[in-house]
This record gives sequence, C-alpha cells and structure tokens, in this order.
Amino acid sequence: MKDELIPAIAQDWATGEVLMLAYMNQEALAKTRETGMAHYWSRSRQKLWLKGESSGHVQLVKEILMDCDQDALLLKVEQKGGACHTGYRSCFYRTLEGEVVGEKIFNPQEVYQPR
Repeated sequence: MKDELIPAIAQDWATGEVLMLAYMNQEALAKTRETGMAHYWSRSRQKLWLKGESSGHVQLVKEILMDCDQDALLLKVEQKGGACHTGYRSCFYRTLEGEVVGEKIFNPQEVYQPR
C-alpha cells in the first residue's frame, strides 16, 4: 500500500452488514493497527480521525483484509453505536428510489452538539 488514499469498507464482524465506506492512508492504517480502533483519513477536513471521536460510536477492529489488487481494505469491526453520522446504524440505509430501509438508532443533533 502506498501513501495515497485507498477505500476502506467497514463491515460488522458478527452479522456481515456493510456499515460504511471511508478512506485510509498509511498513517490511518498504522494507527488502526496500533490501537485496535478504526482510524480514517478525512478528505473534507484533510486530517486523520478516530471513528467515533466526537460521537463515542467507535469501531473496534477484529480483522483487516486487503483485496486482490491491494488497493482496497475491508475492516471487520465491532460497531459501538451507529456508524453513520446521520443517526443510522449503517450509511447504506436508503434504496436508489430514496426509501429508507435502515434503522435510525440515534439523534445526530443530540450527539454532535457544538463544543
């Protein structure tokens, strides 16, 4: 893996549910391996971030797999709380038609209050 960003899919290790897609660089991968907690690179903020650093909804990493081309990662995680910043368990909570099919498990206005 080079220093560029690569896609990292977070999957619930017990159920197989796909929770989210984020990006990692070498620093994020190293920090994830060191701590056992998922770290990603925020493209919007241009910085490393610990998943759940503001919400408390962390991802405990059970296993990391790399795809055959070595340009994408699969993190099998134990998700604490919701994975999606909009309040849903998974970021994949809508059909193409816009129908909500996922479970909303927290109110983002209560979790992400200005500090």
